[in-house]
Amino acid sequence: MAASNFFAVPTRIGILCLFLHLAGAARKWEYEPVSFTTTSSDESKLKFEAKVVRLGRSDYGISATLEWNYDTNEETMVEGQAYRSNTGDESDYKLLPWAIPKQTFSDYINTYYKDVVIKNLGHCSNLPRFEGKFQSPWPRKTYKVDKCKINGDGLPEIAPPGFYKIVLTKFGPGQPTWGFTAVMKVTNKMF
Repeated sequence: MAASNFFAVPTRIGILCLFLHLAGAARKWEYEPVSFTTTSSDESKLKFEAKVVRLGRSDYGISATLEWNYDTNEETMVEGQAYRSNTGDESDYKLLPWAIPKQTFSDYINTYYKDVVIKNLGHCSNLPRFEGKFQSPWPRKTYKVDKCKINGDGLPEIAPPGFYKIVLTKFGPGQPTWGFTAVMKVTNKMF
């Protein structure tokens, strides 16, 4: 009997440590999309439509269609900014350090796209995945995001409650300027 207790206590401690480690690494926030607006300077080259969709009683997600009809090159650029507001009032938003600095589209695809976009939208979209380094041009195609609920992979684990606005813009010479503005209400995760 003493031998079984000898192994039971360390096993329980190990399981408790593993649980605490996994709980500590989890995202500590939940979100509700408030709005998702898109822009395009030339819809013949890129048409982008998106909307917030209700998935259940208290679940929301994003559905979108992106009709891509132009070639990217090494002059195609991407940049993104994040803002936070306590109230959601437009005059209350403050710039956050969470940003995508202005960079080439290829650099964006090889980092943020692989680390955040695909991890959050890959399961509910036909967005392309790339092995190794991405080389322009981006494939011309109609891309669909269908009722995606973002799981937070690649995003900060801790985010203070409030309203967050994310503005992403893509542009380049002879190319359309397009992007989106997403507003989300973030609350603390209860469990």
